[in-house]
Amino acid sequence: MQWIALTQTDPFARGLEYLRSLQTLVPDPGLIHQWDSDLPSDRLQYHLPICTWIGSHIDTLNAQLDRHLTACQDCFYPDQRPAVQIFAAPLAPAYGIDGFCNLELRPIPILIDVGRVVRSDWLRLVVHEYAHAKVGTAGHDSRFLAILEHLCLGLAIPLPSDSTLRLQQASRLPDYRALADASRFWMGNH
Repeated sequence: MQWIALTQTDPFARGLEYLRSLQTLVPDPGLIHQWDSDLPSDRLQYHLPICTWIGSHIDTLNAQLDRHLTACQDCFYPDQRPAVQIFAAPLAPAYGIDGFCNLELRPIPILIDVGRVVRSDWLRLVVHEYAHAKVGTAGHDSRFLAILEHLCLGLAIPLPSDSTLRLQQASRLPDYRALADASRFWMGNH
């Protein structure tokens, strides 16, 4: 696992550095939520608690996601595993996604908005994004579903029993419980 190399030690500066580093991993830097639409006149005062919380907790969050990623990787032989990295990331609500993998970069970065998903379901979202990385496409076709089914079988995650239904719902599988307000999590209010 190659983590983003953070040089700052102050929690606020470290959190800000982390968010800026995430922006280099996505095609549109606006995919990383900066809460710009919610900002009061004093931008720094608003960002202070968010960046400070991220700077203080990001290593723990990424370590937990890395354990989930390792569980996915362990479902395949070493020579069949994609080169991937995983990061907790506050994704902009306007995009309407809870996870993202950038198939244009190597290793493939997988970004998971842990604030949008119930903690006990983080693995399920990691499985979905890992399947995209393994297949190498953003679509939800039969190849994607086959990898998803393999992962879910290996990780004991239930899927609908009907194969036609699974293909129709592939973009939303495996099921996970979403949270309504991700910003609460990223501000440390969870």
